[in-house]
Amino acid sequence: MQARGADATGMGRGAAAAPRARIGAIDALRGLVMLLMLVDHVREFFYLQAQVSDPMNLATTPPDLFLTRAASHLCAPVFLLLTGLSASLYGARHGSRAATSAFLLKRGFFLILLEVTLVNLAWTLNPLPPILYLQVIWAIGISMLALSALLWLPWAGLVAVALAIMLGHNLLDGIVLAPDAPGFALWAILHQRGLIPLPWGVLRTSYPVLPWIGVIAAGYALGPLYTAGLAPSLRRRRLVALGLASLAAFLILRGLNGYGEPVPWVAGGNWGATALSFVNLTKYPPSADFLLATIGVGLLLLALFERLPERGLRWLTVFGGAPLFFYLLHLWSLRLIHDGLTLFGLAAPSGRIEVGSPLWLWPMAGLLALLLFPACLWMVRLKRRSAWPGLSYL
Repeated sequence: MQARGADATGMGRGAAAAPRARIGAIDALRGLVMLLMLVDHVREFFYLQAQVSDPMNLATTPPDLFLTRAASHLCAPVFLLLTGLSASLYGARHGSRAATSAFLLKRGFFLILLEVTLVNLAWTLNPLPPILYLQVIWAIGISMLALSALLWLPWAGLVAVALAIMLGHNLLDGIVLAPDAPGFALWAILHQRGLIPLPWGVLRTSYPVLPWIGVIAAGYALGPLYTAGLAPSLRRRRLVALGLASLAAFLILRGLNGYGEPVPWVAGGNWGATALSFVNLTKYPPSADFLLATIGVGLLLLALFERLPERGLRWLTVFGGAPLFFYLLHLWSLRLIHDGLTLFGLAAPSGRIEVGSPLWLWPMAGLLALLLFPACLWMVRLKRRSAWPGLSYL
């Protein structure tokens, strides 16, 4: 790990100190979840003949498709957690929470605008689609706006709010509003997936944002682990302890088969079927069990990546060093590849390009990552040598 500077966040003793360079383990973990996201988006373009529900229907979803889809469950929670942590480190570099709050506000609005323009256009090829999807980029943007206010709380208060949201939001599952009820639009944005009418169509709140606000706040609260005076070995031990505690809480809650996950697990005909049922968790919105499991794994991976040689993580740090650039690049690349193959008459009768097995999605994603690597490396190097602040958004 690189050396750290003095405390400048205003969080008090134990606040994140200003690093002189990017932290390789954070970029590497971000890069890993971006590549898992790539696999899932390849599925969205080339394996839609086999739809998956949330949680997945184990009676109709074969294990290879289940595991391919489940691998992407790490993406959103780990990315939001690292976004919050990176915001804390940004504040350390720029000297105050005010600077961090302003940056989060600007970037949050930018991401919201991006979701309803370039991102939706890549998915639909329609500037005014009948259904405008509010997905992960939207959720990150809204979470940044919320964090711009929450970061003014004392550290203990921020931790309390983060845990209360992440672990307590399932208490709100029983609040289900009809589309014509007062407050439906706000509730659909916060917690209940729904369709909000527009003059030309509807908004689909694919990612209700309330739990994600808790995740980004939890990530910001991790900032004190990166103080100048905290030894890397102690930081790793604390990351491992937090990760194991999160996984232990998941196992206890899930084992009790009560609060924490709306869909109970059931014993199957064999241990494999039971295990799949046990980890078949709700993502939209993410249940408390979902967040405990994925964040626990993410914290352990963050500690592990600190131990690994940076040279061995170079591929991952390149993808994680310019995440928004990679996101837009891979999405439009998939759109062009899919539509190009369609023009050559390779589509199935359904009009889609369909591969025959979920196992094909992994090498396809790997090949696309290989093709996109030079562009991402160019962007990472450009960000390092350019003083233009706009590049920080990519």
